[in-house]
Amino acid sequence: MNFINRISVVVLLIVLFTTTNSEGAKLFVKERYVSKDTIQFIQRQKELDRIYSDKKLGSFLENGRTVFRLFAPSAIEVKLLTFKKVDSERSKDYSMTKDENGVWEVIIDGDLCGTFYGYKVFHVGDDLKSEKPLCIDPYSKSVATFTTYRNPRKSIVYNKEYNWEGDTWIQRDWRDLIIYEMHVRDMTIHPSSGVKEKGTYKGLVEKKRTGGLEYLKTLGVNTVELLPAHDFGYIELPYKDSVAGQFNTWNPYERNHWGYMTAAFFAPASYYSQKTKELKWNKWMGTDSKQVTDFKDMVKGLHKEGIGVMMDVVYNHLSEYEIGNLKEIDKEYYFRLDNKGNCLAVSGCGNDLKTERKMTRRLIIESILYWMKEYHIDGFRFDLGKLIDWETIEDIIHEAKKINPSVVFVCEPWGGGYDPQGFSLRGWGAWNDQIRNGIKGENPFTDLGWVFGKWQGNNNPTRIKSYVNGTLMRDSLGLFMKKEHSVNYLESHDGYTLGDFIRLGLNDVAPDQIIKNRDKNAKLTPIQLKLNKLGALFLFTSQGMTMIHSGQEYARSKVIPHNLKINDEHKGRLDHNSYNKDNETNYINYKHAAVNKELFDYYKGLIQLRKTYGAFRHAEYDQIKFGDSKETPFAFGYLLEHEGNTFIVAFNADKEKSVSFDLPKGEWQVLVNKDKAGIETINNVFLKIDLDPSTGMVLKKKN
Repeated sequence: MNFINRISVVVLLIVLFTTTNSEGAKLFVKERYVSKDTIQFIQRQKELDRIYSDKKLGSFLENGRTVFRLFAPSAIEVKLLTFKKVDSERSKDYSMTKDENGVWEVIIDGDLCGTFYGYKVFHVGDDLKSEKPLCIDPYSKSVATFTTYRNPRKSIVYNKEYNWEGDTWIQRDWRDLIIYEMHVRDMTIHPSSGVKEKGTYKGLVEKKRTGGLEYLKTLGVNTVELLPAHDFGYIELPYKDSVAGQFNTWNPYERNHWGYMTAAFFAPASYYSQKTKELKWNKWMGTDSKQVTDFKDMVKGLHKEGIGVMMDVVYNHLSEYEIGNLKEIDKEYYFRLDNKGNCLAVSGCGNDLKTERKMTRRLIIESILYWMKEYHIDGFRFDLGKLIDWETIEDIIHEAKKINPSVVFVCEPWGGGYDPQGFSLRGWGAWNDQIRNGIKGENPFTDLGWVFGKWQGNNNPTRIKSYVNGTLMRDSLGLFMKKEHSVNYLESHDGYTLGDFIRLGLNDVAPDQIIKNRDKNAKLTPIQLKLNKLGALFLFTSQGMTMIHSGQEYARSKVIPHNLKINDEHKGRLDHNSYNKDNETNYINYKHAAVNKELFDYYKGLIQLRKTYGAFRHAEYDQIKFGDSKETPFAFGYLLEHEGNTFIVAFNADKEKSVSFDLPKGEWQVLVNKDKAGIETINNVFLKIDLDPSTGMVLKKKN
């Protein structure tokens, strides 16, 4: 290549790079010489960026006929296949026509509701007579899934009406949210739940049972956040076997229990409509579309009790192992690719969606709006939100608020970076890792936090106080523009439970210890109980949104059963990554809630306190006045005045020293002490309070 040609190529590359946000283009800039194929690739990416259609997509009834539309701009031929039965190999095939914007269409006379269908999609270089995987419709309202590691599916035409009986969204100020993160199946599958339809949407809202709805009502939370309930890839590759170059060395359970492998953005997971003790391999699920009605019944049942419903959604990547999804429909359009056309995996989950593409953005936004309109969902938590481009993030909340101004949007501000500030500037909430790490710690073996009488990382008394105020940017190293953007939490589905973190942090359980008596392990020691209470007190008296994970209220312990027949080298140990375990590791054991009833009642009382007094949710920054202890840096208190009420909140996280705090003049009612929490007066005090190590108090001035 001569000098002039090299200059021309470089100039062309710069022009292409500056006019496209292609991830592939960014990689090419690093190349010293640029091939003709590379230039053509970038040009093609630029062409795809411009494509857009506003036609209605999916399958739907129109003027007595059923319309099928699929967006696949790179395809050269698409066929619709319909099936009378889900397991039928014989199909009725229809050729589809493509418009100038990449939308393929066929219209069939009659209402085909209940018909199974899918698409065969061909691309440049494909033999049109070759066998292609059946692809589900990305806009499927219902899907049937065959339970094998490739998770083959068939879409179902669905257009049935539902009687909501006047139900609508539960609209709350974000500051008033007390979120309970939970897994649909785990909440009721254990025998101790007393639920008849265990592990299901319907079971979750059964009345007069020990577990599920009645338990949530007793605890007092006002919002549930469901771990992913879009239909997902249930099964992973065979253990210690290689399939298409992928070798499963990490998952002996061959399961994806939590659901972070989304397959269908408009369809509810069918597994949670199955009355079965365990998932059965090589079976069809969801063929009757019962999951659609069951999910709506669940939402309506929770709403009737004043409990809002949020969904954990995964729009950053698709199910990694299955075939017959967007990868086969149009990999070139929907995914971020490297310079060889391979999918990027910043998510660590196989394939990252190119959310900045106009039609991918439209798919995500229309999915969100559909769940709001069709299922009355009150809010969303976005998995790995940083992998979604800013324009899509902005458009999502803008369009959703047109429908419900109070709709909740929070995210993990991770994924190719960490930027809670960026989300806050756009009106989104985000999980507050600072408060989690500062109060609990980041690692129970090497990095303990404030409740242990330790300073984690760069934490100090000033930063701990900043968490009380909502971790605001106005404080040093704060994260949020508004306190309602801070999702305060100490435990989530990821990592060790708070209870297990404390068990390990206190060296009461060794990391490699085999636990055979799970009931004995679950019972809290006095010091474990104190630290769990101290963390809970800090969490529920801090400004912002509050989130707890299911079982946190009784210090749930995730022990992998020691006697499983599965070849898991960690059997018997505490588990920090239970995503693959559809067993007692994850199930909510209500007997353990009874064993640790004192902690459960403490959480219940703190929830009641927070809901009763707006001071712990709505106080202004200047209404919180801090005071320090002279005896230890791990103790402090603050005076809180709001709407005619005056409170004192005091903490002592020192492991060894007791501290005293002088009180302002007046009579003070103790609402929370080391033993109890709530809104009833425990006793009255006047001049000072004494705090034992690892305890706290809340006092209200008697008017």
